[in-house]
This record gives sequence, structure tokens and C-alpha cells, in this order.
Amino acid sequence: MFNLGWPEVVIVCVVAILIFGPKKIPELGSTFGKTLRSFKEGISKEEETDKPDHDYDG
Repeated sequence: MFNLGWPEVVIVCVVAILIFGPKKIPELGSTFGKTLRSFKEGISKEEETDKPDHDYDG
């Protein structure tokens, strides 16, 4: 995970709380999760449309 240890993760969390405040963190996490989910769905749909059809005579 980006070569981060537990101390670095804790520091990032503390900085995020200081910047955004404790009330905003769950909202940001939810928004990030929804964005990531829609991105994954878009990628999988893109892969499905890129698959060539092998239903040809030849």
C-alpha cells in the first residue's frame, strides 16, 4: 500500500481530521467509495465492449 507503515497511516489520518474536521471525514469516505465503485463499473463495461465477436464465417 504505497510503502506506508502504520505510523505514516496514522499521521495521514490525523492530518485529514485536522484539515476536514471529524464531521466531514465519513462524508468524504462515502463519496470516495461511490466514486471508486462507479470507476470500477465503467472499467468493466469498457472491457466488455472491447471484446471482439468471434461469430463470423471464415
